[in-house]
Amino acid sequence: MEVNPKYNLEECPICHGAGIVMHEGGWNVQVECTDCSAHTVYVEYENDAQKAEAEEQVVRLWNLGKVVRTEIGE
Repeated sequence: MEVNPKYNLEECPICHGAGIVMHEGGWNVQVECTDCSAHTVYVEYENDAQKAEAEEQVVRLWNLGKVVRTEIGE
């Protein structure tokens, strides 16, 4: 997991916790809440240029409140 502090993230739209930009496996990125695990969709990338675009896309989605949250029992 790689955390990038350069983006200005709003509070989590579900619980108002902190969001972090997370890279997994070196091929996708998402923003995830450190408190409730709500997250954006995964956006895939293949190179550094695509990686930067993918980061900007998930940050934009997060700041718009476009997140996925699995409730208990689902």
